[in-house]
Parts: sequence; C-alpha cells; structure tokens
Amino acid sequence: MIPLDLVLENPYVRLRALQESDVPNLLTFAEQEPELWRYSLMQIHGADDLQHYIRTALIGRAAGKEFPFIVWDKQQNAYAGSTRYYDIQYANNMLQIGYTWFGSAFQGTRVNKSCKFLMLQYAFETLDMQRVEFRADERNLHSRQAMLSIGCTYEGTLRSHMPLADGARRNSVVLSILREEWDTRVKQALLNKLAL
Repeated sequence: MIPLDLVLENPYVRLRALQESDVPNLLTFAEQEPELWRYSLMQIHGADDLQHYIRTALIGRAAGKEFPFIVWDKQQNAYAGSTRYYDIQYANNMLQIGYTWFGSAFQGTRVNKSCKFLMLQYAFETLDMQRVEFRADERNLHSRQAMLSIGCTYEGTLRSHMPLADGARRNSVVLSILREEWDTRVKQALLNKLAL
C-alpha cells in the first residue's frame, strides 16, 4: 500500500496526497478554466463539482485502488493541478497513471514531465510494478502527444470504451511503459529532458 504521507518531489514540483481540504487550492481551475474538462469523464464547473471529484478520488484511495496527488509548482510557487495512480493492481504488478490536469499557466513547463518521472520512478522502483498504463480520449491529441513524449508506447484503441458526461461514448487510446523500458531507456531520456 502507498503511505498516505507519501511526498514525491524534485527541484520543479512537489506531489502530496490530495485531501478534501484542497478544494480552495484548486478552485480557480474549476471556476475559470472550463477547457481543462473538455475531455474529462467528469465535468467540473465550480466548487460543488470539484468537491465531488475529490471525494470520489478519496473513496478510490480508501479502497486501495487509487492514489490522487495535488501538484505544487516550485517555480511559480502555486498549485498547478492534480494527477493520480489508479486501477492499482498489486497482484499483477501494474497500475495506471491518469486523471492528470494542469492549469493553462503550467502547461508546456516542466510540471508534467516532472510529475510523470517521479510517479514512474516510484511505481517501478518502490512499488515494483512491471507495467504502467496510460489512457486518454482518442480526440485529446495534446494528451496523446504528452504521453508519447515521455516514452510511452501506443498499444491500441478501445472503441466505445467510456461514457461521457453528454451521454456519448469515447474511444480510449492505450499506451504503456514496461519495467525493462524504464530501466533501459525511458528513465534516462526523461532525466535528460528535465536536465536533472
């Protein structure tokens, strides 16, 4: 199990366990950046939606299936957004990384790659995972490009995979990184990109 007091950090970001008390820390994104939720399975339009989003994540954490983080950007001295481990399968040595979103001021910075590096390092080197999977709405080209840029391999598309808030269904692209890929190329390539 992942300890509740887990903190992952490097010179650029600090990830700590998301708490219900973090609603005020993320509220600006819920109220002023509607484009963040364009491809989200859960639409967030204010404090109540954000509180429901966080409570749902915390229920997943209590069940041992998820571990949501809030992300602090050390360069801008501000909360940047959130990300999480989910579909954690200890028996199968695999998990997924997702539910990742950052405010527009933090996109295109080192925040995303820093978070992914720290989360992948902990997953492979501490939790002994053999596979880390990523999924995204097929239409979300920005997210897909970001996953490829950290070293993910595209595996395929799950058709009509998930229901959307408007009643339609999305196709989900599936990408992954395997332990041997982390050890032999992905870790060093990400370190080079971060210049750590």
